[in-house]
Amino acid sequence: MHYTYKTSGTCASKIDFEINNGVITDIKFTNGCNGNLKAISLLVDGWTADAISEKLMGNTCGFNSTSCADQLAKAVLAAKEQENA
Repeated sequence: MHYTYKTSGTCASKIDFEINNGVITDIKFTNGCNGNLKAISLLVDGWTADAISEKLMGNTCGFNSTSCADQLAKAVLAAKEQENA
């Protein structure tokens, strides 16, 4: 299932990815720190939503209360909920 998440509080404006039985693939960030976000996308490709959220939830950027990684963690959990509904 394709999922699009509108981010909040980050330079990236949205995150697109595929979720299949809780496994996340093909992550693409729109805007944000291009190199870093490509690296995160490659590193967690094929991980479960739970594994991604466990590692990335709560990560902050500078003085912000969130980060693109934290937003990805929130996105995959929201997608997992929708997939299981």
